[in-house]
Amino acid sequence: MLIATLLILLALIGLSVPVAAALGWLGLAVAHFFTGMPIHRAIGDIVWTNSIEFLLVAIPMFIMLGEILLRSGIATRMYEAMASWLSWLPGGLMHSNIGASALFAATSGSSVATAATIGTVAEPEMHKRNYNEPLFLGTIAAGGTLGILIPPSINLIVFGLLTNTSVSELYLAGFIPGLILAGLFMGTIILACLYKPAWGGDKTKYSWSERFSNLIHLVPPIFIFLVVVGSIYAGWATPTEAASLGVVAALILAAFHGTLSFSMMKDVFRGTMRTTAIIMLIIIAAVFLNFVLTAIGLTAQLTEFIISLGLSPLGTLLLIVAFYLILGCFMETFSMLITTATIVTPIVVGMGYDPVWFGVLLMVLLETALITPPIGVNLFVVQSIRSRGVLKDVMIGALPFVLTMFAMIALLIAFPQLALWLPKLFY
Repeated sequence: MLIATLLILLALIGLSVPVAAALGWLGLAVAHFFTGMPIHRAIGDIVWTNSIEFLLVAIPMFIMLGEILLRSGIATRMYEAMASWLSWLPGGLMHSNIGASALFAATSGSSVATAATIGTVAEPEMHKRNYNEPLFLGTIAAGGTLGILIPPSINLIVFGLLTNTSVSELYLAGFIPGLILAGLFMGTIILACLYKPAWGGDKTKYSWSERFSNLIHLVPPIFIFLVVVGSIYAGWATPTEAASLGVVAALILAAFHGTLSFSMMKDVFRGTMRTTAIIMLIIIAAVFLNFVLTAIGLTAQLTEFIISLGLSPLGTLLLIVAFYLILGCFMETFSMLITTATIVTPIVVGMGYDPVWFGVLLMVLLETALITPPIGVNLFVVQSIRSRGVLKDVMIGALPFVLTMFAMIALLIAFPQLALWLPKLFY
């Protein structure tokens, strides 16, 4: 049943049926053929109960925060500041792509927003400085994935909501792995450019006075990060309230820089509403499908089947990792999170693994899917901002970073404390 459900879902998405519609119709079909319950009468209650969840209000707030940073010019100035400090490394501005992505991820909570914003700023420099195009584009796509791991992350909020896991602990757990992964990305760039120095493009030189003067442009994103994350761990605000505080802080900064205007806010609201509507439709449809699968006992039967295989906890975990890596080649990451988290997480927790640790591991697996052909969303985002070239260039450039993520997955499995040390320290 599970395999058939996933195959039908993949077929519908492959036929370009919107993800929310595919999930909703699939839930109705399974309910009609495999239950005698009038499940359609419960749809209204399911939609209402889940759509009024206070935690979900954080999603449009974080989306709006990213929109304000992009349209106010704060993101552009942040990239220039990162470039002045990191461009001396082998690979030059490619390190700025990673560093700026990590910093933007710490304010926006979205991988797509991170890749689109940093890509828009960085892409013109690629042609000016004669960088190797595939590798340069790969750094933008890979750097963008940090948006769902480094807090505040929209995906971690959704995972916490679906699995009843503390979002505050998940945020703490994402810090160290996020920074390590950003460091591994930069290490990959250095190795590639030491192997082929020409890939590193023309050096961009900055004086020390320029570097220190540019530090002021790093203050706004750091300030917003401290407002959002600091208010959570100081006990002043919930994640939803902290997201709202972040929006207020971003508006104040936009006004300070003189970029706050009616036309800017019109674009901000339009972009926020469009993205929020898409995400909320997917969440509600996926919650309905999960309700149906649980009602027919599929979740319990899947757990029993995996236990009956007689694998060790590590063997079962590796099987689940392989499942996500394969599924990530064919399914959009947010849909993958929504449709599988409530099924897989109880199995993993039942084997004795920490749900907070698994949430971080799952985010890295989803990050891998973001740059894995043929459905890697960040690959399409980066291609969409290019002025020329084919998608294959982006795919080739992202491949080394897929291998880097495999290394990060192995590190998390071998050393769970990378994710659990901070949560245990605070709680």
